[in-house]
Amino acid sequence: MPISPSDSAAPDAATVLDVEELRLTVAEVLDIEAADLTNEAHFVDDLQVDSLMALEVVVRLEKKYGVKFTESELRSVVSLQQAHDLLLHKLSTR
Repeated sequence: MPISPSDSAAPDAATVLDVEELRLTVAEVLDIEAADLTNEAHFVDDLQVDSLMALEVVVRLEKKYGVKFTESELRSVVSLQQAHDLLLHKLSTR
């Protein structure tokens, strides 16, 4: 049976971007337990993320997902949920 175009379409960004996978990636870079990285934990206030750690996270995400973040986009990201939302937006608009 031939595959229709809709059957072979690429998955949407929400399917590709699993928040748990993102949590594991960020936790690995920050060298913390994934369970300690809640969706709303503030990177600086709760997790003591410094600028070098933040840069490491950004570089890892850019490489892993093939996106580039602008400085202005990153200024507003202070939690895993906000990182997920921004990354989802970047993936859906490329």
